[in-house]
Order: sequence, then structure tokens, then C-alpha cells
Amino acid sequence: MKKIFAITLSCLLMLALFAGCGGTTPPPPPPQPVDSEQPEQPPEQPPEQPPEDIAGTVKIGLFQPLTGENGAGGRQEALGVQFALYKTPTVEIGGQIYEVELVVADNQSRTDVSPSAAQTLVSEGVSLILGSYGSGVSMAASPVFEDAGLAAVGISCTNPGVTRDNEHYFRICFLDPFQGTVLAEFAKSDFGAEKAYVLARAGDDYSMGLTRFFMDSFGEENCRFETFPEGTNDFSAYVSTAKSFGADVFFSPVSTEAAALIIDQANTQDLGMPILAGDTWDSNVVTQAAAGKNVEIYVTTFYPEGANPDWEAEIKAWINADATNLANNGGNDSIAAVTALGYDGYNMALAILQNAGSIDPAAVLAATPTASIVGVTGPIAFDPQGDALRDSAYVLKTDTNGVWEFVGLKP
Repeated sequence: MKKIFAITLSCLLMLALFAGCGGTTPPPPPPQPVDSEQPEQPPEQPPEQPPEDIAGTVKIGLFQPLTGENGAGGRQEALGVQFALYKTPTVEIGGQIYEVELVVADNQSRTDVSPSAAQTLVSEGVSLILGSYGSGVSMAASPVFEDAGLAAVGISCTNPGVTRDNEHYFRICFLDPFQGTVLAEFAKSDFGAEKAYVLARAGDDYSMGLTRFFMDSFGEENCRFETFPEGTNDFSAYVSTAKSFGADVFFSPVSTEAAALIIDQANTQDLGMPILAGDTWDSNVVTQAAAGKNVEIYVTTFYPEGANPDWEAEIKAWINADATNLANNGGNDSIAAVTALGYDGYNMALAILQNAGSIDPAAVLAATPTASIVGVTGPIAFDPQGDALRDSAYVLKTDTNGVWEFVGLKP
């Protein structure tokens, strides 16, 4: 086991509805990465901060897909981090107050771009890393962070390979073996499913991994598995195959970009079976695509909107007060689970820095295994592998009004 400290905590969240809103705002320009020629805009600060003696600046690297097929999810995850910075722009480290600077690098949802984006953060002198949305880009950047001696805290990267066989990567979300099992058992228990159509994107670590764990639990012999190449925009043949196979459920944990196209075809062909997906589909991109269509979608996720009303009221006001924030959230103020996780990720980073008593990356890395917080998504601590101690997932469903409904807490 790579890390030696574990704290057993239970996730405590209130059960509530996950409410979505309509709107079809096109993808906005992402937050400015550090390698742009344009000046980076400083984050808005909360009003009337008390005067403090500032000892210096601590840099936290935000490694995210702000563009590409996972750009919508990456921007929503980044919003949670940015709101947390707005709320808490300073941190006490070793008895001194430091301003926090968020250094952003866009990995473009591409594994071939990820190492250079990661190196940009290393060159900027960050003390630790947050991200990424997307397991493949996280794993592609991992050696760069390792060589630099940086701790990296994944926010929603669920593939087991992110933390496997290394000493520097951690995460605050549940893992795909757990998520895949929950979805498979849900398909059987709630729909009596005996046959499943399973669709992943070829070369995508997240969807290929999660579909594998789903089939292991559901029974591979009862699944029809197919993959589609990157850039596919016509899913009619895949929906037709699912129907002709006689599947009871359609499982496809892919990007929100592909999800919207699958939903359109499911509606056009009257799919006639529930669509199941993982945490990437927990997005207002999906609820907007499903609004007014004859589809039924179920997802597993980290946080249901309505679980923390006071916090949600604050972040919604912050989102609505700024046109860029609103656009980066997909054009409305519904709260995605990755936004809540992003908020917790930033506060976990502060806890790690406080634990280290230093901004030196080596001290920060050494202090990471024992850090813990109680976040808006529940208590978070790391097991010896560096994974979060989480043993539950929320199941949500859409209706034809494009609204998430709470189904249950699993297992």
C-alpha cells in the first residue's frame, strides 16, 4: 500500500431532488490558461475582506479540460474551485497568511496535450495540483507531476489507474469499480434487466474502464458491447443495434457531447429502454438535451442538488451575478455534482497546505495523506491508496421537463 494513513468516515448528505433548468447557451470561452498571450484576469474577491498581514502567495495548479469533448464538465468543475477561492482567498500556513493564486492550465480533453499542460503548471511554481475532470488526461499528466514531486488531488477522475502504483496522486471522489457495480445492480434490481447494451468511446480510459466494471458485475455474457471512434456524431446505428439485441437497458458512460447525440437518437428511434450512465452525465447539458424527449435517463453521481440549500443559494447568487460564470455553467444556475466536488477540492487543498505548514511541494506531498475535511459533499479523507473513503453514490433520473429527480442512495 502506498500511503499509511486512513480515517474511516461516513458520507452524510441529505436526500433531495436534483433540479435542472432549461436553456441552450452555446459553450462559452473557457477561463484563460496560463500559456495564453492575453493577460489573465484575477478572480473576483469577496467584498470587505478584513485587513491581513500577507506573507506571500501560494500557487495552486488547476488542471482541467476547459475545451474539447469534456470542456462543459471541466468548466463546471472549475467553477466550484473558483467559487471556493472567492469565498476563501487566503490561507494560514505555518502561522503566516498567504494569498492563494489559482494557476489554470487547459488540457483540452486530450491525453496528448496533457503532459505539456501539466508542465506549464510545474513551470509556474505551484505547490500542488487540483484535477482533472477526466481520468485519461489525469493519468497522462501523472508522470509530469511525479517527476516534479507535486501532490495531485483528483476531483472527479474515477478510474482506478489514477492512483495506482504511485505515491503522489490522490482523489476525493468514488471509484469506477464501485460505480459500475452500483449501476449494474440497479439495472437488475429496479428494471429486472437481463440483457444490457453497452457503448463506450474507443481509447477513452473513463468510458472503457467503467463499462468493463459494469459488465463484470452485470455478466459479460448478457451484454452486447460496442465502441465508437472519437469524433462520432451519428449514433443511429448504435441505438438500432441496442433495440435489435433486445436489451433491457442502454449503458453508455461517455462525454456530455456524445450524450446529447445519443439522447437525440434514442428519442428519434423510440429506444424503449432506460439509459444508464455514470457521473459524466450528471450535467445540465444532459437535462437540456433530454427536455421534451421520450427518454428516461439514470445516473450515478457524487452530490444531489438540494442537499445543502444554504451553500447552493450562495453559489447560485455568485453564478448569476457574472455572465461568464453563468455561461461556463451551461447558461443556468443548476448545480452539477462536479461543481460541489470542485469546491471541496479547493478546501481540501487548503487543508493540505495547513497540514504541511509550508508551501514547499515536498512538504505538501508528505502532508497530503493525513489531510481531511468535512465538505459540502460529505466527510473526505484518504485511504492508504490515496482514494477517498466513500461508499455511497446517488442515483438521479431525468424527466421530460429536463429536471433531475432523486431516486436513492446506493448501495
